[in-house]
Amino acid sequence: MRTPRTALLALAATAGAAATSLSDLCTPSHVRSILPSNGTLLGIDLLPSAVTASVYNASSASSSGSSSSMGGMGASAVSTNYCNVTVTYVHPGKTSPVIVKYAFPPPSTYKNRFYVAGGGGFSLSSDATGGLSYGAVSGATSAGYDAFDYSYDEVVLTGNGSVNWDATHMFGYQALGEMTVLGKYLARGFYGQGESEKVFTYYEGCSDGGREGMSQVQRWGEEYDGVIAGAPAFRFAQQQVHHVFSAVVEQTLGYLPVPCELSKIVNATIEACDELDGRKDGVVSRTDLCKLQFDLKTVIGEPYYCAEQNYTSLGFGFSKRQMAQGSSTSYQPEQNGTVSAEGVAVAEAIYAGLHNSDNERAYLSWQIGSDLSSDADPTYDSDAEAWTLNIPSTGGEYVTRFIQLLDLDNLEDLNNVTYNTLVDWMTTGMVRYMDTLQTTLPDLTPFQKAGGKLLHYHGESDNSIPAASSVHYWQSVRKIMYPSLSFNESLEEMADWYQFYLIPGAAHCGANSLQPGPYPQDNMATMIDWVENGQQPGRLNATVSSGDYEGEVQRLCRWPERPLWRNEESEFECVRDQESFESWTYEFPAFKVPVY
Repeated sequence: MRTPRTALLALAATAGAAATSLSDLCTPSHVRSILPSNGTLLGIDLLPSAVTASVYNASSASSSGSSSSMGGMGASAVSTNYCNVTVTYVHPGKTSPVIVKYAFPPPSTYKNRFYVAGGGGFSLSSDATGGLSYGAVSGATSAGYDAFDYSYDEVVLTGNGSVNWDATHMFGYQALGEMTVLGKYLARGFYGQGESEKVFTYYEGCSDGGREGMSQVQRWGEEYDGVIAGAPAFRFAQQQVHHVFSAVVEQTLGYLPVPCELSKIVNATIEACDELDGRKDGVVSRTDLCKLQFDLKTVIGEPYYCAEQNYTSLGFGFSKRQMAQGSSTSYQPEQNGTVSAEGVAVAEAIYAGLHNSDNERAYLSWQIGSDLSSDADPTYDSDAEAWTLNIPSTGGEYVTRFIQLLDLDNLEDLNNVTYNTLVDWMTTGMVRYMDTLQTTLPDLTPFQKAGGKLLHYHGESDNSIPAASSVHYWQSVRKIMYPSLSFNESLEEMADWYQFYLIPGAAHCGANSLQPGPYPQDNMATMIDWVENGQQPGRLNATVSSGDYEGEVQRLCRWPERPLWRNEESEFECVRDQESFESWTYEFPAFKVPVY
């Protein structure tokens, strides 16, 4: 006897088999006919009367939003027709509608795939066309708070002192999971697939898009076959407050290094540590060796000079090659001098990471040689003709809205703010948003048991989200999921489904203007081959886009192995040594609960 769902799919299969063109399928009536009846997908009540469907062209529709997966991933402007569908639902007992946009490729190019693109900053992706080039249905969701037009930080409060918990849960993990469950159901019905026919489901994103991907692995793991997560914004509380840390260091030490002095310290570090990996190419491929062997104090006395310029602050710590949300332009006068002991002390304190007044570590920081300008550069006040302390809004807004629960864009000042204050803010944020924004659940058993594959990567010189943040999460997963195995045994087990790669020299979700290193360009091809053909990657391809080695494809080492060249021209070897590994390992005794 057929269940209602079986009968529904049988009808959909008949309709799909009879249709031969996209236009035949792309009608509101066909989409309504394949909607699951309310109660089929728990927590979702669909509104059939609100369904729309029409044929679009991806190249002409690309102005609605480019791919938000970031870091060169995804593809929104593809010259092909697709069916643009909107579906609306509500949560039982609530009135805020959730609008989901789906892009269905023509039947001739559909490859039984569903694709989800990540967003960035406080935004979910608003582009539903990212999967078309992969023969995939893909989607974008309003998340119930009009995420197409508003970023989450604009709606996190319903008023001073009141958290918008519906929006917080939807942004944190729920909206993408619901969009995926519903989208896979619709994909089967749209093309007339059988109920048991596989729809390969992929996720791809970087920065908060990486965090969103990890939220899906942790909360909706059974729904995904392959997840690509770059530089995930784990530990929202620690990560966002960390953006204020550099300014607090400068205030505490009583010294504001001018941008040119900071730049000189960073560039001198890169030059000094370049060859520690065995090749002189302008890239610090072994920041661990730099941390262990290089003394920043040797830069004291080095001359610096920077011409007068209009300076662009990119926001969110992106590579200087990219413009990003929150970008602004300001004036900087000519700067010259020599690197001071005070300037080096600021850099040392920032790279060392946050500690409380008892010298207990609270958080990790950027790898030595990473650009410090995004958070540490002071602002030039043209009226006063003086440099002033800069409070990055990336962190300041988090403190005002998420911690203090005040609808303010930034902290007005850092008066009476100490390292202990930062730890207190982190603690408040960690406890308040533990189940929504922290995104650090280390037990990924449901994802692993369902056969999911996770490709996790991070730019080693990321200047926004520290690379060690990803290392720490990988270590947490290994310890929680394989407590009784030896280290080597656990590595072998994890390689089957969770692989992590550091990208030498790379900045935040992209290549680095300070270090002409490699960056992965074909992660989706690697993931599809892994999921659909069983070709487990052993190393990760990354292409050098500038400098003396432009065009070179480097096969990156899977963590915890590290690259080491034996000569200038040969491919580097992947090696492992305990001291380097330990330099990436952190504990956080400043907190009384585990920080995964």
